[in-house]
Amino acid sequence: VQLQASGGGWVQAGGSLRLSCKASRMILSTFWNTDWGWYRQAPGKQRELVAGFRRDGSRTYDDSVKGRFTISRDNAKKTVYLQMSSLKTEGTAVYHCNAQGPDMDYWGEGTLVTVSS
Repeated sequence: VQLQASGGGWVQAGGSLRLSCKASRMILSTFWNTDWGWYRQAPGKQRELVAGFRRDGSRTYDDSVKGRFTISRDNAKKTVYLQMSSLKTEGTAVYHCNAQGPDMDYWGEGTLVTVSS
């Protein structure tokens, strides 16, 4: 299984970006039965969970992004998205996607998001 994250870049505060995490070599049933998460790690800080899409269909968000970020998934494309709006400078970080399930824990390479004031 490989997770490929993309969509990062430079954006001004208040702007939007959509991150994508495409799962390769993962059968659809596994994609369904996986807890997906978007994490971020800012310079000098620990990695933190930003948003999660659980296998039961529930979604969770860190308080700092509630109302501004939306996590979703496209089963046909085996891709998980993170729509980020009203970005703040503190959102500057490397964003990673994660897939957890029975006997598996995969991480994708991060994608850098830079939010300028």
